[in-house]
Amino acid sequence: MTTDGRRRKGEQRRRQLLDATMRVIERAGVAAVSQRVVAQEAGVPPSAVTYYFPAVDDLLVAALADCNDCYLRRLDDCAREPDPLAALARLIAEGGDSRRAHTAAEYELFLIAARRPELQPEVERWTAAVDAYLAPHAADPVVRAAAAAAVDGLFLHCFVAAAPPSADEVRAVLASILGC
Repeated sequence: MTTDGRRRKGEQRRRQLLDATMRVIERAGVAAVSQRVVAQEAGVPPSAVTYYFPAVDDLLVAALADCNDCYLRRLDDCAREPDPLAALARLIAEGGDSRRAHTAAEYELFLIAARRPELQPEVERWTAAVDAYLAPHAADPVVRAAAAAAVDGLFLHCFVAAAPPSADEVRAVLASILGC
C-alpha cells in the first residue's frame, strides 16, 4: 500500500508531538505536560496538538505506547540473539546510559499508570511481553512472575544505582531465578 503525502505528513507531525511530549517530561515531569506546552515545544500551533491528541491523557498514552513499542522491538531483537538471556541483561544494564533524562521520563510515565487507568493497558502490554519473553526459560508462571518482577526491578536499579550491576551480574540474577 502506498502512503500519500498527507498521511506521511500526519505521521511526521504525530512523531514531532510525541518527541516534544517526551522532552517536556524529561525537563519538567508529567505534571508539566499540557497541549499548549507541547505545542510550544514542538513549534506548532496548539490546534495541531488537539487535532492529534484531543486530551492530555491521549498524549500521555501515546507517549507511553511509543516507549513500549521501542522496548518491545528491542526485546524481539534480544530474542533472536544466541543467548537471549544475556541480550536481555545487556538491555537492562543500559538503563543508566546517556539517555538518562529520557529514561526518567519513561519511568515517570509508567509510574503514573497507577493513578491513570487509561495508561494501564500499556503497563499490561509490557508485562505480557516480558512474560512471553521469559516463557521459553521457565514453564512455571510463578517463576516467570518472579523473573519479570526482577526485570522491572533491575531496570530501575540499573537506572538509579550509583554503581549499577553489569550485564553479566544482571544475567546471573535472572539465571538464578529462572534456574538456568
